[in-house]
Amino acid sequence: MLFLQNAATGQTGFQLDPLTIIMLVVLAAMIFFMFRSNKKRKAQAEELQTKMVPGAEVMTNFGLFGELREIDEERNEALLEIAPGTIVRVHRQTLARVVEDDAVVAEERVDDVGDADEPRDRA
Repeated sequence: MLFLQNAATGQTGFQLDPLTIIMLVVLAAMIFFMFRSNKKRKAQAEELQTKMVPGAEVMTNFGLFGELREIDEERNEALLEIAPGTIVRVHRQTLARVVEDDAVVAEERVDDVGDADEPRDRA
């Protein structure tokens, strides 16, 4: 019966209804943002690798801070000095970021604001 109705009206070809157009636009936007985020992530990874040099202060994924002593590319390991004379061996991919002096100063400011001696206003 549906076939007869279409044949009777003479509609042939593919029609683009508004819902189809909207779905195609959303799909195109998703693909665009996916490639954009991948590009940003790759740039951040390259920047991190250029900063990972022996002597840099680093933080691991699990929150361990230390000074990077050596990176072994073949074994995919890094040596961190977490205290004078204490060196730990970690997987290279656990190195999350390079700690810069600006971040330490910002953390100290946050600690100074939250002193327990001063009453906080909860308004």
